Amino acid sequence: MDLGDHLFRRESGRLIAALTRVFGMHNLALAEDVVQDAFCRAIEVWPFRGIPDNPSAWLMATARHRAIDVLRRERTARTFAPEVGRLLESEWTLVPMVDEALAASAIKDDVLRMMFSCCHPRLSEDAQIALILHILCGFGIDETAAAFLSSEAAMYKRLSRGKKQLASSNHLFDLTDADFTARLSAVQRALYLLFNEGYHGASAESAVRAELCREAMRLTMLLIDHPLTATPSSRALAALMHLHAARVPGRLDAEGNLSPLFEQDRSRWDSTLIEQGLALLNKSATGPEATEYHVEAAIAAVHARAVCTEDTEWNQIVALYDMLMTIRPSPVVALNRAIAVAQSEGAERGLEEIRAIADADRIAEYPFYYAALGELEHRCHRDEIARGHFHAALARARNPMEQRYLQQRLDSCR
Repeated sequence: MDLGDHLFRRESGRLIAALTRVFGMHNLALAEDVVQDAFCRAIEVWPFRGIPDNPSAWLMATARHRAIDVLRRERTARTFAPEVGRLLESEWTLVPMVDEALAASAIKDDVLRMMFSCCHPRLSEDAQIALILHILCGFGIDETAAAFLSSEAAMYKRLSRGKKQLASSNHLFDLTDADFTARLSAVQRALYLLFNEGYHGASAESAVRAELCREAMRLTMLLIDHPLTATPSSRALAALMHLHAARVPGRLDAEGNLSPLFEQDRSRWDSTLIEQGLALLNKSATGPEATEYHVEAAIAAVHARAVCTEDTEWNQIVALYDMLMTIRPSPVVALNRAIAVAQSEGAERGLEEIRAIADADRIAEYPFYYAALGELEHRCHRDEIARGHFHAALARARNPMEQRYLQQRLDSCR
């Protein structure tokens, strides 16, 4: 029986984080096994007894009973989390301790602490995101590998190395630790990259993977809900995600073809997400500095407020990209800025800006680098040159949606 991705993703990370606080980070695998047992039990029982009215509560109760059994059996054979070790020695305190760990308010904090634990400074950004996907979002090794265009064997090794690093600490990260600020920055960056992988990713199946976007948004809202992590930058990050997610319904047309921003049916954009994103952006304007998330969210807000492409304040977008280039310069940011310049000052000026991009070799395999060149050359009526660029873009397309879109652009030059 299919439990449904949503239920598994929502509950597995919550339960693993809560049980890890009891078992200790060095027993992360044990917490994962207990949660897996609970889901296996559901697969065995629910087809015959029916899905319970509250499946989340059923899974919680099943994981609780299993955890208590494990603690009773192994409390003399292994060590658990230092802060709860004494409470596990007595039968009088063992069960209340588990019940306290599985309380709703405690679980929310534990998920946040697990997120910070996954963003260990000795781990690469890719490893941090992989751990978050696998542990907190319930992605299997195959799904996590697919998100990184990696083999399952390579992802298994990456996750194993990451978990070994996590096991060097016996407990979940404490939000009062000295390196909280650095870890918060790493968490924000990991969630930003996770969202981008869903929105702009290189999946071989689809140009948009909404489930990655949803998981990134869900975890980012946990930052907003905690007083220590509800910083202006966290709110700006949440605003950026909401404003981009609002455009997801318009990124594909009725036939499932990729639709660029300039051609999207804006009536399909999610007005509720836009409203929430703009509200979060307003609330983020309370700190002394503007982060990259503030600037990117501000760019998304300009698009969200425009009725159509022609109504967009392109000069304002160029100015915001100028600001972003001072905060976090990159060839991709420079490319997006050049496209905005083309909208504001004409295709020739846009081409000049693209040709002036530093480190353009870093985006030499990015199909939309060549697509942008092709589009602007096409606008300048140099279709033979444009076709060459679209051919280069098509050769680098990462999924069928991109292939169809780029083929259409190539055909338009004939």
